[in-house]
Amino acid sequence: MTKKTPTAATSAKETAPAKKAAPAKKAAPAKTAAKAPAKPAAKKAAPESRTALVRRARRINRELAEVYAYAHPELDFENPFELLVATVLSAQTTDLRVNQTTPRLFAKYPTPEDLAAAVPEEVEELIRPTGFFRAKTKSIMGLAKALRDDFGGEVPGRLDDLVKLPGVGRKTAFVVLGNAFGVPGLTVDTHFGRLVRRWKWTEETDPVKVEAAVASLFPKSEWTMLSHRVIFHGRRICHSRKPACGACPIAPLCPSYGEGETDPEKAKKLLKYEMGGFPGQRLKPPADYPGKPAPPLAAG
Repeated sequence: MTKKTPTAATSAKETAPAKKAAPAKKAAPAKTAAKAPAKPAAKKAAPESRTALVRRARRINRELAEVYAYAHPELDFENPFELLVATVLSAQTTDLRVNQTTPRLFAKYPTPEDLAAAVPEEVEELIRPTGFFRAKTKSIMGLAKALRDDFGGEVPGRLDDLVKLPGVGRKTAFVVLGNAFGVPGLTVDTHFGRLVRRWKWTEETDPVKVEAAVASLFPKSEWTMLSHRVIFHGRRICHSRKPACGACPIAPLCPSYGEGETDPEKAKKLLKYEMGGFPGQRLKPPADYPGKPAPPLAAG
């Protein structure tokens, strides 16, 4: 086997020193945000002036007055005593349940004197459907005794006197004053507080502070009916968990629009009471109420 003689070309290839690899090109530095033309920052909405807030709040009230021209207290009552007791019983339950319960209670104990002299266990049994019946029995019997002993068996028409009664706070007192005595007052319940915060009328959560903040936006003559309208709206449309934004008559005025269902057809299915075609809270509603009366307890 003969050896191949290396050619000049192959010799050159084998003997030539290897070429160094060309240094890798440095990556071009990424353009920084500073070099790129900056987009103008979105302008923050200017805070609502006090004057604008008052105008918007009062317009909401006018709109609600048209929608709920029939707004009323949703507890059945014939006199201040019945309203006072019913309002105390309404804590932690619905007005409907109270209205289904009080007919038997008032039939047996129509006056403060009658209720003050009642057997507690018998009262407990009558009001059991409202829940917390032992504590409520203590409250309504206590206020009945106070009315008998301190006020001649009559419900007083002054805030300072009412809040001294067992189980009666400012909310209950204003319900009674506004609807039994015609004395203006704001009823700050859970619906009222929720809605006025959604509408940015106030950021307060303490009921007394909410009351003061909202009262400053309206003339005193509007307070009682404003309470009814706001509570009606909270029960029927602006619900806690899923407000029916798409069916809301004041949507253009609401800074919280979109928290709930915005599709109009889906929102309609969320409406309650007369707006949804269901019975209302009262067994004996006012003559101008457009919905159906609630059924008595036996038929509920």
